[in-house]
Amino acid sequence: MAKVLIGAAIGFGGAAIAVPLMVGAIGFTAAGIASGSIAANMMSAAAIANGGGVAAGSMVAVLQSIDTLFGAVVGLGAAVVGIPLAAGALGFTAGGIAAGSIAAKMMSAAAIANGGGVAAGGVVATLQSIGAAGVSTAIAAPATAVGAVIGSLSS
Repeated sequence: MAKVLIGAAIGFGGAAIAVPLMVGAIGFTAAGIASGSIAANMMSAAAIANGGGVAAGSMVAVLQSIDTLFGAVVGLGAAVVGIPLAAGALGFTAGGIAAGSIAAKMMSAAAIANGGGVAAGGVVATLQSIGAAGVSTAIAAPATAVGAVIGSLSS
């Protein structure tokens, strides 16, 4: 299962990089549609077919907003897939903290610092929760928003 998730994450990451690059190459840019490009021809055809304007939600409109869309998808993917994979790699698992792992060392240090116990809501407790159950909406939503902002600024 872990190999499938890693493969999916790699494929997803490749698409998240390649698709915006390809869309930009045909003329859909953060500054607008490039004059004389394939995108300009698509926009012209869509405007003529629509009686003078490009419809919201049309292929041209979606392609023009692809940077923001893919940024949001990357943020969501990082939150839902990347963070739990990283937590698992450290040793925070559904079955508990793996013996001899980095997570075990973190738990030991946290317990010593807290007089024998791991503080609820602390880094170790939060990572263990993510390792056991995945990422909550409270983490996924801001990561998606950050990804959208980065995506819109990247062009």
